[in-house]
Amino acid sequence: MSFAAEEVNSREEVSCIDFYEDLQQVIEEMNVIKKEAMETSVEAQPQRKVSLTLAGSSTSSSNVKEIMMVGFDDVQLQLLDKLTGGNRNRQIIPITGMGGIGKTTLARHIFEHALVKEYFDIRAWTTISQTYNVRETLSQVLHQVSGDLRSDLSEEDLGVKLRKYLLSRSKYLIILDDMWSVEVWDKMRFFFPDYNDGSRVIVTTRLSNLATELTNSNSIGMRFLDDVFSWSLFSKTVFGDEDFPLHLEEIGKKIVGKCKGLPLSIVVIGGLLAKSELTLEYWEHIEENLSSIVNSENDEYWLRVLKLSYDHLPAYLKPCFLYMGVFEEDEEIRVVELMRLWVSEGFLKPIINKSSKTIAKEYLKELVDRNLILVHKLGAVGNIKYCKMHDLVRDLSFQEAEKQRFYYVLGQHYPRGANRQRRIVIPRRTSHETVRDAMETMSTRARSFICHADTVPELLDFRFLRTLSTNKYSGGYSEENVFQLVNLRYLSGEFREGFQIPSSISLLWNLHTLIVFCWGVEPTTAPVEIWKMHQLKHVEFGYPGYGMYLPDPRSGHSDVMMENLETLKGVIDFNLNEEMVKRIPNIKKLSIRYEDKVMERVKCLSYLQCLSKLESLTCSIEDGSDGEYLQSISFPHSLKKLYLRCINCHWEEILEKIASLPLLEKLQLFRGRFATRSWEIVEGQFPSHKYLSMYGCGDMECWTLEGSCLPRLEQLHLTLMTELEEFPSEIGEIATLKSIQLEYCSESAVVSLKKIVEEQEELQGDPPFHVIVN
Repeated sequence: MSFAAEEVNSREEVSCIDFYEDLQQVIEEMNVIKKEAMETSVEAQPQRKVSLTLAGSSTSSSNVKEIMMVGFDDVQLQLLDKLTGGNRNRQIIPITGMGGIGKTTLARHIFEHALVKEYFDIRAWTTISQTYNVRETLSQVLHQVSGDLRSDLSEEDLGVKLRKYLLSRSKYLIILDDMWSVEVWDKMRFFFPDYNDGSRVIVTTRLSNLATELTNSNSIGMRFLDDVFSWSLFSKTVFGDEDFPLHLEEIGKKIVGKCKGLPLSIVVIGGLLAKSELTLEYWEHIEENLSSIVNSENDEYWLRVLKLSYDHLPAYLKPCFLYMGVFEEDEEIRVVELMRLWVSEGFLKPIINKSSKTIAKEYLKELVDRNLILVHKLGAVGNIKYCKMHDLVRDLSFQEAEKQRFYYVLGQHYPRGANRQRRIVIPRRTSHETVRDAMETMSTRARSFICHADTVPELLDFRFLRTLSTNKYSGGYSEENVFQLVNLRYLSGEFREGFQIPSSISLLWNLHTLIVFCWGVEPTTAPVEIWKMHQLKHVEFGYPGYGMYLPDPRSGHSDVMMENLETLKGVIDFNLNEEMVKRIPNIKKLSIRYEDKVMERVKCLSYLQCLSKLESLTCSIEDGSDGEYLQSISFPHSLKKLYLRCINCHWEEILEKIASLPLLEKLQLFRGRFATRSWEIVEGQFPSHKYLSMYGCGDMECWTLEGSCLPRLEQLHLTLMTELEEFPSEIGEIATLKSIQLEYCSESAVVSLKKIVEEQEELQGDPPFHVIVN
């Protein structure tokens, strides 16, 4: 194809994307009109397994499919031998191989292996990437091994603190995933001490020469799958445990052969076929497409194989997939943020009787099922909290985005035509000068601005901007001007110390997501004009003191209604009363914090029961307000997640109210006291409970369970329960229980739990659940 023809094609693709977005906008507006018209017309017990270990653990759930590892049993045994045998000195073990061959999958399986959990006292996992950040890496490892969340320490101080902690804890296993340079190890090696205790560091890398620089003899090379294992992986990906249809077997083996033994290609093509029609004609069509690229250059072959899956995505999923490239390489992407950005960009196809959140979840699940997005972290009740993209799949997303000019990345993408871009992305390490120079020629008609760097440019002229997401305030732009961008739908950013949200925020009449973090010592107050913003759906305030004050509407405006508001987080001393309940009738997530006892507000938490759609509640009571707020608390039956923090309150009476909530799945209690020094749970209580966490309720000595309480409990996490004498024996009879994690609990409680595990193991033959003791 000639250059001119390519240009025509490119323009057609850009036009197609623009048309799709504009069409989505029209559809949204038509649906609003339709909804208003309709309203007007209406008015005239699972299997149990696992083991007892002393280590850390990551959350897992049957709600999300497991990553399959096929054909690497011998490599896994080899790696296990290197981890648990041989020299006692600290060993570095590189796992090498091309992208998509299964290095990270193997490392993850080893990381979660029962033998490894039992052998190592400490385990931690971190991803390095090409644009590494040593301070961030050390901070992540320190947090995982010690729970320390300090973010104000220097790189050197973090390293020293990590080294001291590792020295005090015997054997450790650290996995450094996706390393591209030996320099990063040289900068960190001192902080991973070698005291001849059998500690290990696993490094995954595509670069065999890097493995040689790290060690002379311990490297493990990943190979391509042979025909038998390729077919096994493909069959499981497409049909799971079901039999492979005979009429598709021959063409299926031809398709597998074109994947050349690369696991990533097999699962991505398999994910495509699993979502497609099971006809011979369609599978032959896929095989023909694969055959047409078989003679491609090796470097491009795998991307072209993966591209086939992109080409066959439904039209509504393509923008969502391309958009994944706006995030940094190996970034842990917060799913809630991702879905809100999809909504802001207008990617979701409206469906009658389905919320945008439900549609976004369905889109995400489709991309996960097709193996184009990876599940990275799960929540306590099995929800996907963070996701990632494989490097090769992200490369594909970048490549396709570049062809279609879907977004412009400073310093990376096609400088030609940059002044016509509708989405602008500034990578993390972009210099101030690069940003300044680029903005001189950048289109002021851009609709989206995603900034990962510390430098945020002046945006006053970007009056068409709909999405603005920034990581940090750097002093490079006028914050007040941001609140004059009247077309914004999504605004998320950090602002300087002492910053006050201006009253002009009410001009942002399209805004549906507002996330504001302000640095400083004292919390600020949001403007009263925020109550005029009836389109707001998600509002989150953070720093300092974890929030802002939110004033009541002005007198004479008692009829203010925020019918669209679903999320409100980070509000300090929230005046919840009868009028407020009427203003936020559809609130689903609420996070509030009380710092000072204001007598007229002591009873305000009794109004929570009136919020009939509330699903998630976080409530913190600080020292100055004692426990009186919580004593009057009443909960709506719609509640599914609850976090309560209080220093001086007594839990017994509050827990009686909580125990009867029919839908509650997750409960976290922080501090507080048990006046009777005991907690009794009786039959029928906590009927839907899956996750229970208690931190620092140190005076609870006795815990009893009676009858069939907690029938759905899956995870139990206790921290600093220093007075608990023993676990109730009935805990071993909960059929759904998967794991119990204890941190800094009494020795007698640990001993009693081990006894329960042993007794249940004698009865059943397998350990009843997994126990983690730190």
